[in-house]
Amino acid sequence: MTAESAPPAPVPLHRLHFDAPGPPRLAEPPDGAPVWLVSRYADVRQVLSDPRFGRARLFTPEAPPLSDVPDLVSSPDLMFNQDGAAHLRLRRTLRRAFTPRSVACWRPWIAEMVDDLLGRLETLPGPADAVGAFTLPLPVAVISRLMGLDEPVWDRMRYWSEHAFSDGTHDREQVASALEEFRAFGADLVAERRRTPGEDLVSGLVAAADREGGVPDAHLVTLVCGLAVGGHDSTSTMLGNALLYLLGERPASWPRLGADEEAAGRVADRILHLVPLGDDRGSARHTATDVEVGGVTIPAGATVLADCGRANRDPAVFPPATLHDLFAPLEAPTLSFGAGPHYCLGAWLARCELQLALHRLAARFPGLRLADPAEPVSWRLGATSRSPLRLDVDW
Repeated sequence: MTAESAPPAPVPLHRLHFDAPGPPRLAEPPDGAPVWLVSRYADVRQVLSDPRFGRARLFTPEAPPLSDVPDLVSSPDLMFNQDGAAHLRLRRTLRRAFTPRSVACWRPWIAEMVDDLLGRLETLPGPADAVGAFTLPLPVAVISRLMGLDEPVWDRMRYWSEHAFSDGTHDREQVASALEEFRAFGADLVAERRRTPGEDLVSGLVAAADREGGVPDAHLVTLVCGLAVGGHDSTSTMLGNALLYLLGERPASWPRLGADEEAAGRVADRILHLVPLGDDRGSARHTATDVEVGGVTIPAGATVLADCGRANRDPAVFPPATLHDLFAPLEAPTLSFGAGPHYCLGAWLARCELQLALHRLAARFPGLRLADPAEPVSWRLGATSRSPLRLDVDW
């Protein structure tokens, strides 16, 4: 491929353009069948919360595949892809694991992990790669402690996440092989915790699933695998993109982040709200019956795309005057974690990690800056999420 024919470099996610939200309408994406696009805040909340809009029917054997690559996200065993009683049974196994109270109990040791990594970063000669030294190892260490995973498996977790969340550019056989290995790891982990339970999250999930009854092992294994990769991939992505945005375009905010932990929490909320995990523009649902949304009837059997990015910029809910004010409290709950029965269980943990990481990093390194702001960003590609592959910083 010549330089002239090479695709343009990806736009940083904080610079993505979002059209103004509008009424539900039928749209035809360039790579698939027509879908109903829903983009206003109230309409998106309705689609994500109304049980008449489901996920499971998108993954039945007769449904057209959403991806040509058999990634974890497209598995019908995944909790996110189930509805009704099956979804509720799995959800109940996790109901006490990620509550605000549980996350508050974890906060002290998460802070210790942050400080430990910052101490190691401080010993490195500058410029240093903030991704390799901080934004990746922190979420991996946190989810590994929660799940009782040993450090030798950490490198494999990154490999598995790259294939579990493939954007379709990986070789199909390679993804299938990686997922087979990953599921075998998950099955062994579930069996081991069932034999010798401990105080970790996986042991609690296995015990809760066994008490609940009716939870197939395939669903439980996929749930454990999803926690292992989802529990670090999304938070690492958020943190890497946040640093790129703050250091590259909002450096004046950096001192206040280090001086005020509460203010750092508001910044974390605003960044989670405005900077998506990747280029994917919506969350798909399937209608079980005719449903009226925003004054428009969406027919039964339709595929609906809920555009959370546009909804998060709906001027009727989020005034343009404060939309990019990093320290302003959000006017309404963000849709970045979804809504309704499939609301992301890890939302409180992700916010806690992002707040502690940004606050303590800014307090420890008040002069932190991009080593070369003019240097093009080297992106981690190939997955549904996107963030800097490395981010050289100095202080």
